[in-house]
Amino acid sequence: MSLTQNDLLQYLNQLMTPQLFEDYAPNGLQIEGSTDITRLAFAVSATQESIKQAIDWGAQGLVVHHGIFWKHQGARTVTGAWGERLKLCVKNDLNLFAYHLPLDGNAEIGNAVALANQLGLKDLLPFAPYKKQPLGTKGTFPNPLSAKELQTKLVAVLGHAVILASPDETKLIKTIGIITGGANNDWVKAMEEGLDAYLTGEISEYNWHDAKEAGVHYFAGGHHATEKFGTQALMNKLKNDHPKLEVKYFDSLNPA
Repeated sequence: MSLTQNDLLQYLNQLMTPQLFEDYAPNGLQIEGSTDITRLAFAVSATQESIKQAIDWGAQGLVVHHGIFWKHQGARTVTGAWGERLKLCVKNDLNLFAYHLPLDGNAEIGNAVALANQLGLKDLLPFAPYKKQPLGTKGTFPNPLSAKELQTKLVAVLGHAVILASPDETKLIKTIGIITGGANNDWVKAMEEGLDAYLTGEISEYNWHDAKEAGVHYFAGGHHATEKFGTQALMNKLKNDHPKLEVKYFDSLNPA
């Protein structure tokens, strides 16, 4: 059974509510392809690799967190490696759907909430509003664990090395704020809300010193690694709501 491109777009927009976010990327349908969709692929980013994987699998659509258009890039020519991404979609009639900040902050299946669920956090609440919309989530560990123990747990959950900036690695952590991806400077929001720890994907040299000196346990687990769960949660919800639609997630070996 297939979904029409328009029906799928309406479903995704209703769930993701992109109109509520002031984003720096166009959310929704970025490239128009086939009218009917029977197979829908999912990935964190629309790269040549993920687009080719979707095409080889026979998908008529690809849903990602990172699309191929960003406002800061401005007008650009359809040439080179970037142009090949666009041409692959157009030549193969592949629909490209992308949801950036709406997928980060979604309270049901967003990147932060999906990762919080992987960690077993309870009492989840919206965290770190950006222009009135939350970018992440905050929650409580039912059983507090030390910073070092949480680092080990994160390595297992993310399948990725985790950098820890900690004032005391033996100190117990009960509360944590999560914004996935490249939110390295937002650790201060965890401090402002009195949370014990902060988890994101990236960390700058100065973040390590600043957070440690401020008494916040800062964990950086990789941009891609922290954002793979939201895309999969969205895929699983869509599959549950439309069980006859074929879906498949394509991961990346991106270590960043």
